[in-house]
Amino acid sequence: MVEGGLKAPMRHPVDWHNPDFFDADSLDAEMRRVFDICHGCRRCFNLCDSFPRLFDLIDASDTGELDSVASADFTPVVDACTLCDMCFMTKCPYVPPHEFNLDFPHLMLRARAIDSTRGKVGFAARQLTETDRNGRLARLAAPLINWATRRGNWLTRPILELVAGIHRDVELPSFHAKTLMARAKLEAAEIDHAAPAQGRKAVIFATCFVNYNNPKAGMAALGVLAKNGVAAVLAYPGCCGMPQLEHGDLERVAGQARKVAAHFKDHIAQGYDVIALVPSCALMLKSEWPLLLPDDEDIKRLAQATRDICEYVVDIAANEGMAAGLSPVEGGVSLHIACHARAQNMGHKAADMLRLIPGMDPDVLERCSAHGGSVGITKDYFETAVKLCQPVAKRAAEQGNAYVCSECPLAGKHVVQCMESMEQDATGTVEHAPGHPIEILAQAYGIDLEAAR
Repeated sequence: MVEGGLKAPMRHPVDWHNPDFFDADSLDAEMRRVFDICHGCRRCFNLCDSFPRLFDLIDASDTGELDSVASADFTPVVDACTLCDMCFMTKCPYVPPHEFNLDFPHLMLRARAIDSTRGKVGFAARQLTETDRNGRLARLAAPLINWATRRGNWLTRPILELVAGIHRDVELPSFHAKTLMARAKLEAAEIDHAAPAQGRKAVIFATCFVNYNNPKAGMAALGVLAKNGVAAVLAYPGCCGMPQLEHGDLERVAGQARKVAAHFKDHIAQGYDVIALVPSCALMLKSEWPLLLPDDEDIKRLAQATRDICEYVVDIAANEGMAAGLSPVEGGVSLHIACHARAQNMGHKAADMLRLIPGMDPDVLERCSAHGGSVGITKDYFETAVKLCQPVAKRAAEQGNAYVCSECPLAGKHVVQCMESMEQDATGTVEHAPGHPIEILAQAYGIDLEAAR
């Protein structure tokens, strides 16, 4: 065996069509193999709550080794994994092609997949992941829904916690009566055909969150691309399946992957680039779907054509140059780099994009916010998520910038809320609500986004 090496990390396809994948005894043997290696290394102790839970189990056992830990006690370790991929990307020295062949996030995914097939995912948890259905229903009564889910509503939030398991103190995203898809039809941006990047064609994958919860980010992306001569169209064939991936419903995720890939097939054949507005969705299209369905040609082509919105704008700047008209944005920006942006292994594209604005040098926050998608809103995990977010929130408060933003919309809200929980005067420190970095670039171009609120 050769320890170490300079070969690039790689991920194996998820072998979920193999019956052994869902065998509980086989899973237990693999978990014990991996956990024992983790116990002997412990480089990942400060990444998330999975590893402290694992190491505490071992340290409190009779022998101080994994052999005296009951397999039934592994459940809290699995539950605490947010599938952020940071252990695989930044810490673990034993990922493939190393002989130990560790992929901790996908091992946790396998455990959740087995739980999913056994019906162990609760009804409320499954309903929270129905983002398309929830978004369609919520938009019909958006003001009422936003009132009921507002933090501090003493009448409704305790009931929501009891019925749906959503912690009463978590900041929830609001819904909009007009989705991004609806607004874009009414507020089409005029393409500057004299801009350096004219001739580019892109189809924007709206994503469920931007479509239903933050259309402002989508309008900002459309405005910036039009300003730079890109002929962009919107498409939203459905959610990427990340919420279902969190609960191990691999069959459902695969179905969404095939559906969305088929929708974009003609666009790709016509030379369109595919742009995702949320890092988690971009990661699904680029990485998770090809690992679930490695032989699907449509998914392969989609993965090759997909770019994160910040990645795409930086590519324009590097190859054609940005359109003129960018003005300084006063007050400074604290930029949280989302874990699923880091997992795309493309560098800090959001920071590079913001540096295109005259005089801007964002303060980068490169640490997990610990929100973890739908995990972070639950009454079982929210307080842990607040605790683990403290280093990010403290640093953002110390920076004292007017803007706090993140490529991950949920992470941005979570960081600001954690600043408040530290008794920082967040409303005085953060003059503008957290948003996507593309919104700040749109502001620098003078693009009016007020109508997209």
